[in-house]
Amino acid sequence: MNNLAFLRELYAQQQYLPLKKACLAEKKDQYAVQILLILASINLNQLDGMEALFNQLLEHEDQLDHDALCDLAAVFILHSQAEQATQRLARLVKEDPQHSLALARLGLCHLMTQRLSEAADCFAHSATLDPSRIAVWSNLADVHCQLTQYDHAQNALDQGRTALEQQQDELSEFFNQQHRQRLRILQLQLWIETDQHAEAEHWFELVDAQDDEDQSVLWRGNYANMLAERDHHEEAAEVLREGLKPYPHNSILLMQLSELAQLQGRSNMAIKTLERVIKQDKENPLPWIKLSAACLHQQTKRARTTAEKAVKLAATLKINTEYNQKKIAALRLQAQHALAQVESQEQNFDLAEQLFRKILELDPKFTPALQSLGQQQMQRGNIDDAISLFEKLKSLDPVKGHSALISARHFPDDETTLEQLNQAAHTPSMEGSARTSLLFQLASAWEKRQQYDKAFAFAQEANDLSQRFITYDAKEHRNRCARIRHAFSKSLYDVRRDCGVDSSVPVYVLGMPRSGTTLVEQILAGHSEIAGAGELGLIPAVVQGLNRWERHVGSGRSFPDCVDDLNPYISSGIADNVLKELQEYDPKAKHVIDKLPHNFENIGLIKFLFPKAKIISVRRDPRDIAISNFFTDYQAKHGGMGFAYDLTHIGEQLADHNLLMQHWHQLFPGEILEINYEDVVNDTEGSARKMLDYIGVDWQPQVVAFNELDRPVKTASVWQVRQPIYKTSTAKWKRYQENLSALTAGTNARIEFDPISDMLSLPEPAFLQDGFALYKKQDLDGAEYLFKKMLHHNPNHAACNYMVGEIYLRKNNLDDGVKLIEKALKHAPWKREWSTNLLKAYNMSKQHEKAAALTKRYRLDKKQPKNNNDETHHWQEMQIEPISAVNQP
Repeated sequence: MNNLAFLRELYAQQQYLPLKKACLAEKKDQYAVQILLILASINLNQLDGMEALFNQLLEHEDQLDHDALCDLAAVFILHSQAEQATQRLARLVKEDPQHSLALARLGLCHLMTQRLSEAADCFAHSATLDPSRIAVWSNLADVHCQLTQYDHAQNALDQGRTALEQQQDELSEFFNQQHRQRLRILQLQLWIETDQHAEAEHWFELVDAQDDEDQSVLWRGNYANMLAERDHHEEAAEVLREGLKPYPHNSILLMQLSELAQLQGRSNMAIKTLERVIKQDKENPLPWIKLSAACLHQQTKRARTTAEKAVKLAATLKINTEYNQKKIAALRLQAQHALAQVESQEQNFDLAEQLFRKILELDPKFTPALQSLGQQQMQRGNIDDAISLFEKLKSLDPVKGHSALISARHFPDDETTLEQLNQAAHTPSMEGSARTSLLFQLASAWEKRQQYDKAFAFAQEANDLSQRFITYDAKEHRNRCARIRHAFSKSLYDVRRDCGVDSSVPVYVLGMPRSGTTLVEQILAGHSEIAGAGELGLIPAVVQGLNRWERHVGSGRSFPDCVDDLNPYISSGIADNVLKELQEYDPKAKHVIDKLPHNFENIGLIKFLFPKAKIISVRRDPRDIAISNFFTDYQAKHGGMGFAYDLTHIGEQLADHNLLMQHWHQLFPGEILEINYEDVVNDTEGSARKMLDYIGVDWQPQVVAFNELDRPVKTASVWQVRQPIYKTSTAKWKRYQENLSALTAGTNARIEFDPISDMLSLPEPAFLQDGFALYKKQDLDGAEYLFKKMLHHNPNHAACNYMVGEIYLRKNNLDDGVKLIEKALKHAPWKREWSTNLLKAYNMSKQHEKAAALTKRYRLDKKQPKNNNDETHHWQEMQIEPISAVNQP
């Protein structure tokens, strides 16, 4: 073997360091050796002087033989310059059609540029000339798979395995393992593409039978990734769950399962899975970091405690076999970033900025901090600083940087960049076959270039893919709106006149999302007596609290049905809690705005709690609302915004909104102010005066300079409200009118909902609470009367059944008491504390089999009462916390 052949064999064996040393020992005027030196240096990431050497070699390219020219093309391939490599390899192959390595590398160039048929031809010709090239068979199988030529792909895999078996004694262990893994991965991919899941399951049974946890976890993780990349997320999760059966504490599988759950919008499942990881490895900061991220938008207090824990753990890490210095530094930055994100989420912006900038001082290239700080600066209106941060991000991560810049309305100047973003968007990942966030950004970019067909196509694709993880139920929403209209009727307010508090502090700006609520709030917040608090979850929190209460007492009811059970004391307690939260946003403000758009569903509850609250309903051309929603990727896509990813659902939601608003105007005539977005755009001052007069404050001219207001904005309109009024957002739908048939169908369809025959109506509120108050005063007869009044209307009310049962026990009516408590537990089996009295009653009435079964079910104390015949036996009292406490936001 001559020297060049030896050097090329070193390169083929990936022995880059020995290759470089050998090349440096050769004569420096040998061009072929210098090319191999460059190849070794690139792979070693030792690039000093290599660019100059490469440029010198290009001047002598015409003096290279075929093998050297083939190596020169490899340099271009390593630099991702496929076209440059293709030019040289095509010329070489034309001159030497039998050059198998040149054909293989030309096939790789075609694969890089997605010329798949040409790639298949090159790989097939190369493999025919030299069947020993295992990598060529692997690449050929990959290309055939992409071309959906699955039989050819399987044949190439079989040929590759044969070649590997023939050479396994000659190859190093490293290359044996490398080729074997590549062939296995391709086989798994092929089984997925051809729906041969049984073959994969059988193979995993063989892997699991080897009792090698590392191998089992490695391949299940790979297979789950492949499934997710092809949008089979449920199957991917099942593969991971199967892997956890023999290895229930494996943190790698658990972390991957958590990531899948998070992508699917299953935050609670993601959190529970991370808790399992932490239980096994409490000193590892990484799962704490991920747990903080999972809790960030729904459980900010927990996100803070977990982030603080991660910072503490990361600070105590020491270098060992598991953690090197680089890994420790990375974990410390990630933990500090998690804490900074919590501060930002809670609008502690100054502190968050200090933390972000401290991270960037430690590592100026830490892209998560650049992105997070840039987004925060956008919220605060510091647009120039945000753009500067995003430009730095772009230099480090072009895809993330361009995406962030597009969100800040700074679009790429050239279509080449947009095509690169398109390729990045369609690169398979754990999210699936495409990245929806990038597709939405591309829709905005093409709209900016006035190429509306392309823009809509990207928006359509983004929305279609988003629906993989969205569980929005249009019928359920329509039924809920119908129940709201039924529950909040005129008769309710006629018989509950004294509910709520008279405060005029709350101002609610509401309407369909993207109707202009952020613009209206920004204008009003410019007034010295009005504070804009943004989109608050206070009213939805009241709804959740009422639902928790009804479950707590086992009434079988929920919101809105249960609103008739609120008396003045309870409703004022809830209202006071909401008012306290509002006033904390700005204690000096005369009025505080909550601009949560979907509060249009909760106007009845708002007027129940705050009869004097000011409510501004923002209207806009429904077609513009639809298009704006369709082009927006929402943080709350797994929550209330699930409708926004389908034009038919948007149309149905618009119809539901209109019917609800008609109901509220009939119920509260003249009390709700309607404002049209188009009027605000065309006559900002006139609209502002109208709103301020309605709220009851004097005119202040600075409100029209809303874009100069220094306050954070966290909605999808974060960029728009920093700009002066512009009219390009009106009649935007006309650009897409040929695509709106589904919207029209959804909007105009007959509004149908399930009959409401199961909503009971209580003549008086708070039977349970008033009865319990009498019970606490030992007025058992009075309490029994009120509990039975509730049971007359709601026979299955668990708490009232229990309380009457407990009263019977106290009156020594054991048989009837037992039956009622049994009934209560049947409807509220989670009430473990109720079982304590039932157990005592069983023992007193000598129902020992039932007592034993109950003890086993609830794991109760097996000790018997000292005196089963004692008529004065002390029964454990039921505890009912005040509903106003349960309903604190």
